[in-house]
Amino acid sequence: MVEKVQKIWMDGSFVDWDKATVHILTHTLHYGVGVFEGIRCYETHDGRSAVFRLREHIRRLFDSAKICSMSIPFTQEEIIEACLETIRINKLRECYIRPIAFMGDGAMGLGAVNPTRIAVIVWKWGAYLGEEALQKGIRAKVSSFTRPGLNMLMSKGKVVGHYVNSVLAKREAIACGYQEAILLDAQGKVAEASGENIFLVREGVVHTPPLGSPILAGVTRDSLITILKEDLGIPLVEREIARDELYVADEIFLCGTAAEVTPVREVDERRIGEGSRGPITKRLQDRYFEIVRGIRPLRPEWLTYV
Repeated sequence: MVEKVQKIWMDGSFVDWDKATVHILTHTLHYGVGVFEGIRCYETHDGRSAVFRLREHIRRLFDSAKICSMSIPFTQEEIIEACLETIRINKLRECYIRPIAFMGDGAMGLGAVNPTRIAVIVWKWGAYLGEEALQKGIRAKVSSFTRPGLNMLMSKGKVVGHYVNSVLAKREAIACGYQEAILLDAQGKVAEASGENIFLVREGVVHTPPLGSPILAGVTRDSLITILKEDLGIPLVEREIARDELYVADEIFLCGTAAEVTPVREVDERRIGEGSRGPITKRLQDRYFEIVRGIRPLRPEWLTYV
C-alpha cells in the first residue's frame, strides 16, 4: 500500500491527500488518454535531497502530451517547481514522484476533447522489485503478450493506456512464479520488460534494443548508456536482439526509474551467467548509485536539489 502524505498538487494548488479526487466521468478513466512520469528523489551523501534528471522527465511528460494531442495548461518550469514544492511541503528526504496529466470530465466519446488536468503526487517507495533483487537478481519470463508495433501505439509516449499491455504481461509472469516479464515485438525481437528497458552483456560488450524498436526512450536507459560510454569505457551496441540471445547472455539487467539497475539471474528456467549479479552489472549499478546520491557526479545538471 502507498503510504499517505499530507498534500497533493492538483491543477495549481495543494489539496489534502483524501480530497485529491476526480469525477467518475473523467475521460482518461474510460479511454486511457493520459500521460505520466515516474521520477525519483534521493537523499545525497551530504544530507541534501536531489531529484534525478527532473528536467528530462518533465520534457518527456510534455512530449507525451504532444503525441496524444493534449495541451498542458502549465509550463515545464511550473511543473518542475510543482514537483519540488510537493516534496518540500510533505517533508520527504527520499521519494518517488508521479506527475500525471489527464483529460477531465465533461464530454464523453472517443472524439471528446475535455480540459487537461494535472497533478503531482509523491510517496515513499523503496526498491521496485525488492532490495534483495538489486544484489541477487530476479527471475524473468518471456511473455505471451507482444509489445504493440510502432504504428499501433506511440511507444515514445509514456501514455496511461499503453500500460494495459504491461499489466497483463506482469500479472502473467507473477502468476507463473516469476518476478518480471520480458516482451517481444511483433517481429519476435526483444523489446523491453513490463516497465523497464533491458540490456544484455556478452563477452564484455553491452547490447540493448535500439530506439527504433517499440520501446520507451527511458531516461534511466539514456543515463546508463552515457555512463557506459563516457565514464566506464565499456563498449555498447544498440541493435535488434533475438530471444535466444537472452538465454546465452553472460549478464542481463533491467533499468528504469522505479527498478533502478536490477540484475536478471534467470530467464525461462535458464540460468544467466553464474546465476547472480554479473561484474559489469555491479560496476554500472555502483556507479549509478554514486551519481544519483551525488557522491561522484558525472553530470552535475542531472541533479536538481530540493
